[in-house]
Amino acid sequence: MVFVSQHDAVRIQRLLDKSALFKDAGADSDFVVSPCIAVCEMDPDTGWCLGCFRTLDEIARWSRSAPHDKRLVWDKLLNRLPT
Repeated sequence: MVFVSQHDAVRIQRLLDKSALFKDAGADSDFVVSPCIAVCEMDPDTGWCLGCFRTLDEIARWSRSAPHDKRLVWDKLLNRLPT
């Protein structure tokens, strides 16, 4: 079990709220909402953003990625969330 602080829980909930928009759009949508929640700080241990749980490479490629690839990133980052 991973300890999640109150501050971390708020960030995670904000990301989960955004993920609902991603999931509601469906797999055939051309628009995939960005997971960014404007908490742009990288965790030196994991290499993931503390706000959106993406890597720097995933963040840098986002705007040029196809919708299918963006959905794959969402799937990855949702699996990175502490439980």
